[in-house]
Amino acid sequence: MNSTGTPTGAASGRAAALDHDDRLAAYRDRFVGAGSPLTYFDGNSLGRPLATTVERMGVFVEHEWGGRLIRGWDEQWMELPLVVGDELGLVCLGAAPGQVVVADSTTVVLYKLLRAAVAARPDRTEIVVDTDNFPTDRYVAEAVARECGLRLRWVETDPAAGLTLDQAASVVGPETAVVLASHVAYRSAYVADVPGITALAHEAGALTLWDLSHSVGSVPVELDAWDVDLAVGCTYKYVNGGPGSPAFGYVAARHLPELDQPVSGWMGHADPFAMGPGHTPDPGVRRLLSGTPPVLAMQPMRDMLALLAAVGMPAVREKSVGLTSYAIELADELLAPLGVELASPREAGRRGGHLTLTHPRMREVVAALWKRDVIPDYRDPGGLRIGLSPLSTSYDEVRRGIEEVAALLR
Repeated sequence: MNSTGTPTGAASGRAAALDHDDRLAAYRDRFVGAGSPLTYFDGNSLGRPLATTVERMGVFVEHEWGGRLIRGWDEQWMELPLVVGDELGLVCLGAAPGQVVVADSTTVVLYKLLRAAVAARPDRTEIVVDTDNFPTDRYVAEAVARECGLRLRWVETDPAAGLTLDQAASVVGPETAVVLASHVAYRSAYVADVPGITALAHEAGALTLWDLSHSVGSVPVELDAWDVDLAVGCTYKYVNGGPGSPAFGYVAARHLPELDQPVSGWMGHADPFAMGPGHTPDPGVRRLLSGTPPVLAMQPMRDMLALLAAVGMPAVREKSVGLTSYAIELADELLAPLGVELASPREAGRRGGHLTLTHPRMREVVAALWKRDVIPDYRDPGGLRIGLSPLSTSYDEVRRGIEEVAALLR
């Protein structure tokens, strides 16, 4: 019996040994607050900042912004969305240079890319999207369909799983313009078969647009190797860019000449300072830009990208699988007897960096956990979602959090 009154079993007793054997344990001290008593189960919504980012932001404000002032635009800021985009592509996305740009919010980049995709297939009438995709993805798809006079072809997916290859095959056809789907499902963490579904779409003459928000920085991605057309994602989860950090957009090089994104702005012009009468899009991925890029907000993610590059995504993924597997082991031991069910894949290869546990009382449990400095989040129906950032989370932190859930349910 531990201090919360929860019986301690075999799984609970393994935390110390797992932390002792963790090859990435030394990196935890690099994150602000990682050694505090707080148990953080929300890294899939907002990652912790790196300690070095505190210094970076001060130096940037004092020297680059305060010292260089507007000269900063000529010296490096104009190119920063492309420079950081290439860094992100190299470290996390399996994308060669010149295909990723950082700017705007996920919603805005998603709209730009989806609108561009349907424009690239003017003879097609349908957008394929699944019913349990993230709300923004569904809302943007609905808006683009209304705007362009298209039909939405909905795929009914299990909230405890995600879009499968067979489900996609049942709806993709000659009228499909684009398949919009998430690599890792926001609720269940189900990992979709990106290369399989992409190949299926291509056989039908359609494009694919993948939302990588819950995979970038946690699950290895190989956009070029998978022959993906378009992708979008955020940077405040596992890339630790901070609240409101900008999104990214990926366009395969083969599509850049035909991509006609709908929000024409001077930053995406082939010659921004020509100030000419008409808009000539840049021939490269800069054409995705519209207005002034968020230079300040791009600073924190550069520190995390450098760390991810040093550690390597295979090692990050190995730790991520270890954390979620241990969380499932604890849930089976401590929570299943209390009526809690796993609403995520048990197969590690089909599971991303988070998992969801369901129980009729989870809404009140999550509210009580926050008061105890255990921070997961809640997702209907009755889901406690646990997001485990591989580089900043310990196995003992997982143990403490799951034991608190058990204590509250008892």
